Amino acid sequence: MQNSIDNLPDDPAALKEIILQMQGQLTQKLAQIALLNAQLQVLRRSQFGRSSEQLDRHIHQLELQLEELEINVSEITATLPEPLKIKQQPRRREHLPDHLPREEHRFDVGCQCPECGGQLTHIGDDVAEVLDVLPVRFRVIKTIRPKYSCRTCETLHQAAAPERVVPKGLASANLITKVLVDKYLDHQPLYRQVDIMKREGVELERSTLADWVGQASFLLHPLTELIGKHVLAGNKVHADDTTAPTLSPGKGKTTTGRYWTYVRDNRPCGDNTPPAVWLKYSENRQGIHPETHLKGFEGVLQADAFAGYNGVYTEKVMAAGCWAHVRRKFYDLTQSGPAPLADEALQQIQALYVIEEKIRGQPPDKRKHQRQLHAKPLLETLHDWMNRTLRGLSKGAPLSKAIQYALKQWDALVVYVNHGQVEIDNNTAERSLRPIALGRKNYLFAGSVAGGERAAVIYTLLGTAKLNGLNPTEYLSCVLRRIGIHPINRLAELLPWNIDLTATPGEAL
Repeated sequence: MQNSIDNLPDDPAALKEIILQMQGQLTQKLAQIALLNAQLQVLRRSQFGRSSEQLDRHIHQLELQLEELEINVSEITATLPEPLKIKQQPRRREHLPDHLPREEHRFDVGCQCPECGGQLTHIGDDVAEVLDVLPVRFRVIKTIRPKYSCRTCETLHQAAAPERVVPKGLASANLITKVLVDKYLDHQPLYRQVDIMKREGVELERSTLADWVGQASFLLHPLTELIGKHVLAGNKVHADDTTAPTLSPGKGKTTTGRYWTYVRDNRPCGDNTPPAVWLKYSENRQGIHPETHLKGFEGVLQADAFAGYNGVYTEKVMAAGCWAHVRRKFYDLTQSGPAPLADEALQQIQALYVIEEKIRGQPPDKRKHQRQLHAKPLLETLHDWMNRTLRGLSKGAPLSKAIQYALKQWDALVVYVNHGQVEIDNNTAERSLRPIALGRKNYLFAGSVAGGERAAVIYTLLGTAKLNGLNPTEYLSCVLRRIGIHPINRLAELLPWNIDLTATPGEAL
């Protein structure tokens, strides 16, 4: 492709050849984009959660390829004359959010006609909008408190100093929120944040930012305990865990801790109870941790087949399995070569998910009825198929292991058919761990056990805010401005589903 008009040949036939080549390149790249988009849609529907981190990397690679192809298409299209441009599928018209502030720039021609000098009459406006962004700007809030003396009674009077999130600290609630969100939601370690601030002319020590994070976590911890109580008060909880590499002081190496997530979210069965996610950290994966976390819980615990949950299951706690984990076992087999039997299993499992899509959001009794009517016969057929197929396989065959994995937990896998509140899989919990999996790629490990516990506090608040449709940054900033001076017996007012983000009296800086 030619990069300059000066380099183009004068021969019309040669020019046509160049244009035809460019059109061919454009058509080929558009076909590649369509193919990659289709692959991405399939992969995103296929797997979720911690066991799919390899798939996440594959999706990330596809996203980068798409990005590069779309840029190339734009470059090629820009060089083609308008009549020769290939018509692409029209894009969805982007609507700029109404809540964003508007700054008007008016371009007028004046009141007189530039042709004859006559008076112009206004007949309307053409209005177009462009999305703009302002770079991060730091500012200093200076508080001034005049002092007064009374000559009559010889007393001094002065307004009380506003509270600060960190006593005598330099940071406002907004700045501490930015540090927390950048670290835990956008995966920017503190040392990188220090470098970014330095480019803006603000030089701070990493230890200063660390102090802000630690003190904010201390203030927020009681609020996460309330969220935990709310989660355990439900009659169904999704549970899962993921690795948390943690630096072992003095040894120069990391140990493998765990983040445990517990999610209450019954919106898929038409329940409007506020959803919430509660995360806890532990130094290992021993079953004592979920037993401790879930002490007092009664209802259905939906989780994977990890034996560490066995101590939780009692007469008051029923186990519900996860079909996404089962499906993943067969899906992996199809990725290493032709696997017709694994494909057959996937098709039968997919039929179960089709039913779930149709009943999503309906009340529990209707979901149970539809499952009994449509899913139960499919499950019985699938169970028979697995047993027949297993008898024809060697014990160590990969397909045999996938089938045995399903059969060993069959009772837990079919619980959802008889309980309208229970989901077909545990993706609700797995999605709550995604920020942690992404964060690991950036900062690799927690600095200490206390760092892991601190992260669990922040992840709990940010994740619960998102589940309740709040902007995590706006919510966290609002909480930090209030929590230090908020009555402890009214702390529930600051929960994401209770908070009034517009209230301002008595807030700290």
